[in-house]
Amino acid sequence: MGGSNDLRVLEITVISGEDLRINRKQPVKKNAFVTIKTDSFKEQTTKMDKDGGGYPAWDEKFVMDMPMHARYFTAEVRCKTAAGSRIVGTTVIPASDFLGDYVPENYLHFLSYRLWDSHGERNGILNLSVRVKSSSSVKNAYGGGGSSHSAGCSRPWSRIAVGGQQVSNGEGVVTGIPVWS
Repeated sequence: MGGSNDLRVLEITVISGEDLRINRKQPVKKNAFVTIKTDSFKEQTTKMDKDGGGYPAWDEKFVMDMPMHARYFTAEVRCKTAAGSRIVGTTVIPASDFLGDYVPENYLHFLSYRLWDSHGERNGILNLSVRVKSSSSVKNAYGGGGSSHSAGCSRPWSRIAVGGQQVSNGEGVVTGIPVWS
């Protein structure tokens, strides 16, 4: 328990916000930032956007661990004011939106989510991208060796006999059988 197999690695890019407001009326003027939480102990925060007002742009990339059992992560847009930091809106990003049976590893998902304020009212939109890092790119990112294996395969492609002929890497017929676990 607690090993690297209990985690998936996400590459989350917080791109921008749209129509952010304070008290559902006045647009955010400056100092908006986003906090991403993959669980109660792991969070990352963007820099403040000082110029974007109600339409901030961050374009910041985070590589974060997310527990395999987690069904979502949260994004919280905040605004720094003279009285401290104030929540502009929050959204929940379900894992099912970027994990799927037919999506290849390292697929880049561009996602937009409605933000909700503390009164349950709509309060702008958050644009981000999410990529689930493959095991080989995670090894490379953390200093391990890469792999020439195909995504999701436990061993490299090999020669097989098809219609009495030997077929090898990059030539001939490819067949696939879906496997559900």
